[in-house]
Amino acid sequence: MSDFVSILGSSEPAVAEPDILVETTDETKTQTPWRVIVYDDDIHTFEDVILQLMKATGCSEQRAEKHAFTIDATGKDCVFEGDFFDCFRVQGVLREIQLVTEIEG
Repeated sequence: MSDFVSILGSSEPAVAEPDILVETTDETKTQTPWRVIVYDDDIHTFEDVILQLMKATGCSEQRAEKHAFTIDATGKDCVFEGDFFDCFRVQGVLREIQLVTEIEG
């Protein structure tokens, strides 16, 4: 008997298990939706921000106003949540007028 057979204790050929790639991430990160953050700047008017938010997210004027005031008061606000590709699309529209944005996930 060969060394291979004596180690395994069988004359059956060993079958290799397929490699399975498992991505390990922080569970809270995987359950959290992606978010678009808009930062305050001294360039854009409230009206600029409100109109662009409505265009990018489809939100109401009242909702866009709330976001604009929060951005002004705190320096930033989460203006949209969704899957990555929707956030990427929203960010692209916001950047049409050079709003400072970030996608968090």
